[in-house]
Amino acid sequence: MDLVTIDDIRAAAERVAPVVVRTPLVPVDTLWIKPESLQRVGSFKIRGAYNAVADLRPTGVVTHSSGNHGQALAYAAASFGVPCVVVVPEGTPQVKADAILGFGAELVVAPAAERLSTAERLAEERGLTLVPPYDHPAVIAGQGTIGLEIIADLPDVEVVLVPVSGGGLASGISAAVKALAPNVKVVGVEPELAADAAESLAAGRPISWDPALTFRTIADGLRADLSELTFTHLREHLDGIVTVSEQEIREAMRHLAHRAHLIAEPSGATATAAYLAGRVPQGRTVAILSGGNVDPALFREVM
Repeated sequence: MDLVTIDDIRAAAERVAPVVVRTPLVPVDTLWIKPESLQRVGSFKIRGAYNAVADLRPTGVVTHSSGNHGQALAYAAASFGVPCVVVVPEGTPQVKADAILGFGAELVVAPAAERLSTAERLAEERGLTLVPPYDHPAVIAGQGTIGLEIIADLPDVEVVLVPVSGGGLASGISAAVKALAPNVKVVGVEPELAADAAESLAAGRPISWDPALTFRTIADGLRADLSELTFTHLREHLDGIVTVSEQEIREAMRHLAHRAHLIAEPSGATATAAYLAGRVPQGRTVAILSGGNVDPALFREVM
């Protein structure tokens, strides 16, 4: 299986430059935060989605998403003037569903276990190109542009902490970082209640968790399983993976709001949660704040 290369990631950086915000590294106490919540769709997903559409040039697209990738693909599709259909699981936060509709996409709600099959059926029936949220080289390469920026902006970084769901973000960032600075440790972070990637890497093969298990976590963006493609990238590049509790995620959301003045959705706060819990290697550390599309009611409750 071919892995995404640094050349793929550099090419992606050129494609996404017109729309992607080069997010800063925000110092918070002894940690640097990479706030992808500042992207125009509220998460890092714009990088992979836009790169995929710019590279593939489809006549129409469909995807399955917990929300953030759907928003990003809807935005990218609108930018290129092509239709977009987004399949979301039942229970998707309304703030994410509204944003998908706001970018002009058609929204289809399906049971969590039927998201992929529904998207595949719609692709076949309507002649659309399936752009998955993580299981595609162009998506991985787009997410990897974050790694390019980290190394350029903090050349002496020693540790990079990345949330893990389907693994596209961690695959892209780890591929970029390891190509440019092999000694930097890249560590994935998952909720304890959706720790399929940790189990998969320990077992040496992808292991799927039932949605009934993963949907227990507050981190709604981190409930997906690894694919063969992302598992292969993480096995090759990731230095380890740690888990955080639901309470630690909530504490990290509060910390980011009070100390960094940054809004993080639960999924976006997991990397910071691992750092605050002391579960990661010591050294100059960057934590990816992957998204800020949090349900307002949940945010008020957490605060």
